Amino acid sequence: MPRNLKTYPTLNADVLVIGSGAAGMATALALAPLNVLLVTKTEGLVGGSTAHAQGGIATVFAKGDTPALHADDTHFAGAGLTDKAAVNHLTTEGSKVVEQLLALGMPFDRDAKGNILVGLEAAHSMARIVHAGGDATGWHLSQTLAAAVEKARHIQVVSNTHIAELVKKNGKLTGAWGFNTQDGWLKLQAANVVLATGGAGQMFSHTTNPAASTGDGIALAYEAGATLADLEFVQFHPTSLAVKTPDGKQPLLTEALRGSGGKLVNKNGERFMLNLHKDAELAPRDVVARGVWAELAADRTPYLDVRHIANVETKFPTVTRLCAEYGLTPATDLLPVAPAAHYYMGGVRTDLAGKTDVPGLWAVGEVAVTGVHGANRLASNSLLECLVFAKSAATDIKQIEKQNVKIGTTPPRLTLVKHAAATKQNLRDTMYKSAGLVREKQGLENGIQKLATLQNLPALIATGDDIPQAIELHNLMTLAPLVLTAALARTESRGGHMRSDYPTTQSTHKKSILINKLQSTSKVEKEGVYRNETAA
Repeated sequence: MPRNLKTYPTLNADVLVIGSGAAGMATALALAPLNVLLVTKTEGLVGGSTAHAQGGIATVFAKGDTPALHADDTHFAGAGLTDKAAVNHLTTEGSKVVEQLLALGMPFDRDAKGNILVGLEAAHSMARIVHAGGDATGWHLSQTLAAAVEKARHIQVVSNTHIAELVKKNGKLTGAWGFNTQDGWLKLQAANVVLATGGAGQMFSHTTNPAASTGDGIALAYEAGATLADLEFVQFHPTSLAVKTPDGKQPLLTEALRGSGGKLVNKNGERFMLNLHKDAELAPRDVVARGVWAELAADRTPYLDVRHIANVETKFPTVTRLCAEYGLTPATDLLPVAPAAHYYMGGVRTDLAGKTDVPGLWAVGEVAVTGVHGANRLASNSLLECLVFAKSAATDIKQIEKQNVKIGTTPPRLTLVKHAAATKQNLRDTMYKSAGLVREKQGLENGIQKLATLQNLPALIATGDDIPQAIELHNLMTLAPLVLTAALARTESRGGHMRSDYPTTQSTHKKSILINKLQSTSKVEKEGVYRNETAA
């Protein structure tokens, strides 16, 4: 080997899984007996948004409920862009994954007789949400899966590692370059790669997402030539706690509070949702979020009133703890609320097995667009999607003949602007203003121009400790303009996309906007936009 070529540590596996939330861990477990590298940029095994999820898992578990009813609710919330085959797969497989979690020891909440309790959440026609620890379902799910991963001999966990680039040879993936905060660059060689990196809430200055949600998987897939879909659809949670935080991550006031009888009132004591939707506080999330937004815009400070809920602090210990950090007590205080970016319906387009259009690449969880969420996710379908499609992707991958692959000898060269933190905040502020809860043509165009200015700022080659920051900022800079482009192209209001200059939903726009770097274009496809053929 020539002396000027540095040798980097190399890890080999049958499958590289990127991300350690529910989707990543569930996929890694289901891939047994294949050898798996589970890579996460977080310090510990549990990463992503899963541990923060206060809602539950929607599944057909209660008497009188059926997969068809669950599917109907999912299609209704999805505002015309859900895929029938994908939704049917989700709702029929849901109870099976709950049974698998029970086998792993998931401590679902039960009644005095030992029966699993089910709750009601917005836009569900039946009580079908199972919880663990009240509002701590995500935390318990993360711990349950992490315990199983730690025992699994086929999984090697690689933490503190940011993925900088997916590597292709002859059009097929051969692995990725990762940067470990202690060991530097790593060559991660695998013929099969699964993206399970979660969403992109950190694009916005107000979000319920953790700091790690920087759209990594979507940007990586885009650069590798995968098709992205539905990037304009961002779900804003209507009830984040309206307090100032240093990182812009707003504490979440779970939807289950409204499912248990919580009321939205303004500073005048008026229940404003009664005039906006027949289901009032239990209307679809986008409707409730816009109702809260309107009260803020009119300077009628909105609040969530849960004081009348019996034993509210016992039922919702996570909410109680979060409120206490800001001097609030749910049993006695009105809780100020504001919408915050919460869940991303857009992402990497896949089929029912999580397969993308790049050979060797799959996507599972929030990073993927399977067709189950459409324009607006139904409450508590997200954890379910992670589990159901993790199993589907693993089944698909295990049918492929094993291959030995190698990647190149030189890691990617990254740049970082001089005032990176300020640039990131500028991007987040721009996105919240231009592509927040309500959009319009001029604002979107202004946002595109502002981001172009940020992208052209002078930058230096990133080295050492600056590399993780350079990777995340590059991913946000890659994804944000694409979101604005998609939002500008959709000249209607639908689901999580609201245009004040195009306030109605158009039947002729019942299509998905697809973006692919290799085609250098964005286009609107015809109905039947997914590989599963049948759009709802």
